[in-house]
Amino acid sequence: MNDKNVKDPAPSAVSRRQLVKYAGVGATLVAASPLAGAAPAAADDGADRTQGGGSRRRVWRAGDHHVHSEYSGSFDTSTNPPKFQKGGDAVYPIVTNAIMAKHFGLTWAMCTDHGGPTHSKVNLEQAYPDLLRSRMLVPEVLQFWGMEFDAPALDHHTLMIPHHADEAQQLFELESRFAKNDPFPADPGRNTEAKMIEFLKAAKDMRQKPLVIAHHAARSATGLGVYGQDTPREFRNGNNTAPDIYVGFEGAPGHQAGPLNGGARGGYGSYPTHGGFDQMTARVGGLWDSLLGEGRRWWITATSDSHVHWTRGGSDFWPGEYSKTYVLARQDYADIMDGLRNGRIWVGTGDLITSLDLTADSQGRRAAMGETLSVSRRKRSDVDIEIRFRPLVGENANGDRPEVQRVDLIVGQVTGPASDLDSDTNPTTKVVARFGPRDWRKQGNEYVIKYTLRNVESDVYARVRGTSTDEVEPLADGLESPWDDLWFYSNPVFVQVR
Repeated sequence: MNDKNVKDPAPSAVSRRQLVKYAGVGATLVAASPLAGAAPAAADDGADRTQGGGSRRRVWRAGDHHVHSEYSGSFDTSTNPPKFQKGGDAVYPIVTNAIMAKHFGLTWAMCTDHGGPTHSKVNLEQAYPDLLRSRMLVPEVLQFWGMEFDAPALDHHTLMIPHHADEAQQLFELESRFAKNDPFPADPGRNTEAKMIEFLKAAKDMRQKPLVIAHHAARSATGLGVYGQDTPREFRNGNNTAPDIYVGFEGAPGHQAGPLNGGARGGYGSYPTHGGFDQMTARVGGLWDSLLGEGRRWWITATSDSHVHWTRGGSDFWPGEYSKTYVLARQDYADIMDGLRNGRIWVGTGDLITSLDLTADSQGRRAAMGETLSVSRRKRSDVDIEIRFRPLVGENANGDRPEVQRVDLIVGQVTGPASDLDSDTNPTTKVVARFGPRDWRKQGNEYVIKYTLRNVESDVYARVRGTSTDEVEPLADGLESPWDDLWFYSNPVFVQVR
């Protein structure tokens, strides 16, 4: 397979301002032309990342698995069947989102439209043909098929379908059978946790295995640890049912441009995000750490949830303009999904950095994000942690040159399944070290930090975060500009003592 890297073959006179003007208005006229845009998101310096099985051509590739098109519309339910109207909620054609994703340095993206009564037929008969056209017009961006699944008893979730000949039929089957809003008339029996478990069992048994990732998980929370639609118990039950399908939640939700129009970041109106990140992720020793402390392979991502750009009165950035989910993968649909499924992921906002590697070494072995390092009790139990990151060269989409002010190394113990399914804390998780610019050294185009965990005698995990701010912990968000409050987070590397 050809490695479709992200550099355009020739410059173009299409400016960022012109692109915003084009968006949604004849975008297909410019789709086939190279666009002037951000630097390649993959940060491909020609060096293959060989950890994780030594797979060739794996580099960090930026993407977004939560993007809406005009097929997030409205339904006239006065008729039977309901009549669908495009553009009722999100307004841009699928190809427009692909153009903008390419412009802002993404190499993969996913169309995730809202469901509704009989929406499974809309996806199959109307939206999917448009996706196929968009793939032809913008081949530089791998465009996944799926939806923002109306998860039974829960808030919305990504339902990502593997790329294959029958992908449209696979989504139709899952949406028509399990999405809580698809039946007409409505069926209350669709909106139960039992139906969600039934859905996950069906997905797990499919030959082509989809992915399921929770969206804006604490958006309906009314306080810190006071959850709404999505609860720790439901995440545990779903992950227990299908651990290779139900793999995580958005660490940084979309709608990050809300404050630019006087709204809340992420649309979190009852309890705010912290540094743009959901409380379930941002609180050290909180729910995410509670799940990791059980040894769960539960990952975080960052998305745009793009509906309407903030310059047109919405609360959104374009795909890749502000938030990016980086996956260590080849430019290949299957390998991107494999990276998402197995935690080869880090996330960032505002292009604070463009590459991040976290590794753990001991006794001649090494593991990276999403992997497990096994060490022997009988030998030396020190574990060497290495953090490598690459700062942005040039300006981000806001015209800024952000700088990393601090990097934190966070470590927690893995103690096994929680006796309380509602548990949302891991008291063993701590920031074990904080690093400033004087603590890292330059090596080529990267900065390197090294730290040793001494006498590791039990199972642990390590993860990293960094920021452009001087906040010791990410503060609850108000109306500050999101561009002044940038963070990145790694997914964990595990250490298993045997």
